[in-house]
Amino acid sequence: MNRILLAITALLTLVATPALAQLPPDLAAAAHAYEAAQIGGDGAAMQRLMADDYVLVGGDGSRSTKAQLIAEFTDPKLKPNPVTVTEPVEKVWKDGAVIGGLVEFTGTYDGKPFRTVMRFADVWERRDGRWVVVYGQVTRVPDPK
Repeated sequence: MNRILLAITALLTLVATPALAQLPPDLAAAAHAYEAAQIGGDGAAMQRLMADDYVLVGGDGSRSTKAQLIAEFTDPKLKPNPVTVTEPVEKVWKDGAVIGGLVEFTGTYDGKPFRTVMRFADVWERRDGRWVVVYGQVTRVPDPK
């Protein structure tokens, strides 16, 4: 369950920040498509939007692959709630970008509620003329409440 929360938090939060309006239009469109794919459990869309060599690293040093994340997002037991990113971070350069921030992630998994607060950074790269997610890093933070 912890790996699922880690992976899903990283991916769902990627596009939940209001700062997306400041991203290049093609990157913002890819990020919105990625969000819709995650929330909708659309594995085919995630396949297109994630680099084959994608890696997610957790605060404990654990690593997850593209295939593992797609399997987790398409798991019918997962029911995430919408998220809002606070303290957003955006860094964009010619063919790359980092999008990150702080997020409180809630929902249910197999009918059991979950809640976690995390800081994340996701790296996007323009490859062959299109944006793909290539790397993510997620760290749990103490609950400020």
